[in-house]
Amino acid sequence: MPVVLGVAFGVSFLVPATPAAAHNQLTGSDPRDGARVATAPARVELRFLAKPSPTTTKITITGPDNVVAGGTPAFDGSRVRVPFKPAAAGLYIVGYQLASSDGHPVKGEVRFTLTTGTAADPSASPSAATSTNPAGSPSAGASAEGTPSAGPASVTPGSSTASTVPAASEQSDSGGRWWIWALAGLLLLAALGAGLMFRRQRRVR
Repeated sequence: MPVVLGVAFGVSFLVPATPAAAHNQLTGSDPRDGARVATAPARVELRFLAKPSPTTTKITITGPDNVVAGGTPAFDGSRVRVPFKPAAAGLYIVGYQLASSDGHPVKGEVRFTLTTGTAADPSASPSAATSTNPAGSPSAGASAEGTPSAGPASVTPGSSTASTVPAASEQSDSGGRWWIWALAGLLLLAALGAGLMFRRQRRVR
C-alpha cells in the first residue's frame, strides 16, 4: 500500500508537467541575446528544446532602418541556422515564431549589436551622390564662362587710352592756335597806338 501511494504521488507531479513539455522553447543562440560582436557572423543559429517544423517555423533578421539581413533558414534537428547578411553597424533583431506539438504558437526574439561597419544613414544614397555631380558641373561651366568675361574687361584700359588720344590732339591744336591770338592782340595794340598818335597830331595843328 505505501508503494502504491508513492507511485500515485509521483504520477501527480508528472501529469501537470506533460502539457508544459509539449511547448517548444528557445534554449540558446549564437550570437547570444544581448551580445555585442565586432565581427559579423556568417550565420545566426537558434537552438530549441524540441525539433521545430520547417513548415510552421518563421525566422526573420532585421537590422538598422528595418533592413532585412537574413536568408533562408536551414533546419538541423533542434537547431536552425539563418545566413546573416549585415547591412551596417547597429542593433539586429532575430525574431522567431513556431508551433509546438500541441499547436500552441511560440514567439520570441534575440537581440545583438554589431559594432563594426558603417552607421546607417538614409540620406547617403546613390541618388544623392548622382544629384551632387551634375550640380558641380554647371559651376565649372560658370567658372569657364567667367573666364571669357575678362576679355571685354581688358578692352576697357584700351578704350581709356583711345579716349586720351583725342584729348591730347585737342590740347596740341589749342597749343598751336595761341600764336594767332597773340598776333591779333599785337595788331589791336598797334591800331590803338596809331589812333592815339593821329589824335595828338591833329591837336598840335
